[in-house]
Amino acid sequence: MWPDRRIIELFKTEFPIVLAPMAGVMDAELVIAAAQGGALGSLPCAMISAEKAREQINIIRQRVSAPVNMNFFCHRPVDADPAREAGWKRHLSGYHAELGLDPAAPVNAANRAPFDAAMCETVEELKPEVVSFHFGLPDQALLRRVKAAGCLVMGSATIVKEAIWLEENGADIIIAQGAEAGGHRGMFLTENISEQPGTFALVPQVVDAVKVPVIAAGGIADGRGIAAAFALGAAGVQIGTAYLRCPESKVIAPARVALAQAGDDSTVITNVMTGRAARGVANRVMRELGPISPHAPAFPHAATALGPLKVAAEKLGKVDFTNLWAGQAVRMGREMPAAELTRALAGAALARMSALSR
Repeated sequence: MWPDRRIIELFKTEFPIVLAPMAGVMDAELVIAAAQGGALGSLPCAMISAEKAREQINIIRQRVSAPVNMNFFCHRPVDADPAREAGWKRHLSGYHAELGLDPAAPVNAANRAPFDAAMCETVEELKPEVVSFHFGLPDQALLRRVKAAGCLVMGSATIVKEAIWLEENGADIIIAQGAEAGGHRGMFLTENISEQPGTFALVPQVVDAVKVPVIAAGGIADGRGIAAAFALGAAGVQIGTAYLRCPESKVIAPARVALAQAGDDSTVITNVMTGRAARGVANRVMRELGPISPHAPAFPHAATALGPLKVAAEKLGKVDFTNLWAGQAVRMGREMPAAELTRALAGAALARMSALSR
């Protein structure tokens, strides 16, 4: 039924669909629901501790006997720059005054950590079927340990050069992340967001350049998009934005309203929220200071000063300083249980491919 079954056979899932790991807006509940629908559920681990990751995986294992993907960041940490962070706070000072906050009050550092030895030990203990990495791959010593634990390794590529690098350095599957995708760009061999291809241009070129299976990501939110990805040579799809309004996600109520009201022109690529390029629905601070600001500290330090503003605004029911990561297909999101949505996506894709093959 599926023209390429490599992903289904590798993951041992019913459908060649991967729930995208969306840090900050999901946990085990969405992973479980997507898995119950036949997809590969992904647990985002870049913003949680090893202990929390262990707890979440144990919850998943207790509820479903399905494969699971643990997702990590692989960015190179950059030390905080006090002068730049002070300048960033000055740019935000008007918002602090508006919300009655003290800009000099101590704040917690942004909690986005790269994959390290402690997390590697957790992976070795839990042995997830799949481990995916964003912003490249960890160093070879850690990667060898992950693979020795029996895990398949996925990596995200935003250009063909990155896909080739990932294959040469041990990735078993490539996620071709088009410019339409929500969240952080997976780029690691380039910093030029203006040159990133869209999904339709990227996927076939990556398929031609590597031998491992390719998963298409970016702008895919219904059966037509899935069928198109397979027509381009993909062996599977990764979908995130379509799941944001599912009841199992942890998206807060005012953010759900913003997502429901978003259109095809509502998302932008910004560095204001974290210091690294990411696509999301434009909020107040992105519009007024960006979307690309030369003043934003390096990833993830831009998020530090925004933390108190985010909390204060959300108490007022506003998402002026909240990450609303979403792709360009945000308008196509649906409010339905994730398992039901997964089956609907797969069914619509199969019907579309069947109709096209007649």
